[in-house]
Amino acid sequence: MLDRRTLLATGAALLPVAAQAQRRQPGRSREAAAAPGPAGSPATTPLGPLDTAAEWAAIIDFNTGATLLDKEADTPMPPSSMSKLMTMYIVYAMLKAGRLTLNQELPVSEKAWRMQGSKMFVPLGGQVRVEDLIRGVIVQSGNDACIVFAEAIAGSEEQFVDLMNAKAKEMGLTNTAFRNCTGWPDPAQRMSCRDIATVARRLIQDFPEYYKYESEKTFKYNNIEQENRNPLVQKGIADGLKTGHTEEGGFGLVASAQRGGRRVIVVVNGLTSMHQRREESERLLEWSFREFENVTLFTAGDTVENVKVWLGNRPTVPLVGGRDLVITMPRQWRRSAKIALMYDTPIPAPINRGDQLGKLVVSGQGVPTMEVPLLAGADVGRLGLPGRAMAVISRYVLGS
Repeated sequence: MLDRRTLLATGAALLPVAAQAQRRQPGRSREAAAAPGPAGSPATTPLGPLDTAAEWAAIIDFNTGATLLDKEADTPMPPSSMSKLMTMYIVYAMLKAGRLTLNQELPVSEKAWRMQGSKMFVPLGGQVRVEDLIRGVIVQSGNDACIVFAEAIAGSEEQFVDLMNAKAKEMGLTNTAFRNCTGWPDPAQRMSCRDIATVARRLIQDFPEYYKYESEKTFKYNNIEQENRNPLVQKGIADGLKTGHTEEGGFGLVASAQRGGRRVIVVVNGLTSMHQRREESERLLEWSFREFENVTLFTAGDTVENVKVWLGNRPTVPLVGGRDLVITMPRQWRRSAKIALMYDTPIPAPINRGDQLGKLVVSGQGVPTMEVPLLAGADVGRLGLPGRAMAVISRYVLGS
């Protein structure tokens, strides 16, 4: 019968040395106490409740995918111009596939020219370079530029929306439904904060060569110069992505910033003014960098543990993570973290490299448990019949 072995250790013993955490009492962070009172319930965080004026909000760590803050993060809501992230994802995919080029010119239809709301002011019957259209969407939030892209790529906005919804399904967005490519008010156009964060993460991850446009602060087209509508980009606090506003959804923002090797994505919506959107998004972004850190437990080539093998042609098999294992944790939590390695021992042969043989569990007071699979780091063949017989005799007769 196999025995289960669990190894427990404090975070201070197993985790690499990093910057000394600030000493605070466990529970709610000082930011929670200082925050303005929200309309409705506070957000959920690993540190406890955190007040935010946003009606919907989510903060995720780009590298690990960890959720740092959740306030109705999975509730479908009016996404306004934050919908344009999916429009641009499809545009970038077309560029990467060679089906568009930056210098290619696309025609402007009457529908695109007449499109209301935020505009880059494309000329009726004219041609506009793809690179200019990108800047028109990103910097100027041009609804007209979105229509130009949609019609050029799919033939019509309606067919382009089909592409958007198909990509949403492919990405696993469970609370998203597109009805247009601009974010124009529509009672059926919905996204959740988590879905918006997922699209933002994929856009940065899949198209780093085009993400550079997100940080541009101004763009001049048709003799009209407009500033980037993202206040965190204007202040140099974030390097992208998008703002939005509708009467139904209020003021929203999705932004990303990178500091010290960490990247964070913040999504807020349902705020009451541009000023409140700017102040609240900046406050939450600063909170996420200040209160959390990424810790490397071990790198891809590290052996976490050597585990005994039963009836194998080698006595042990190394357990590895198969990749760099990085977790996001509150800074104040480092000293109280517990790490458990869980696996059955001995492990019966044969074993193939990459087989999951156990898991690493990180836990601690006030933080959701995190699990990471542990894999076989080598192939282990099964002993031949004589070898197996000797092993059985040794184990059950000699007790070794």
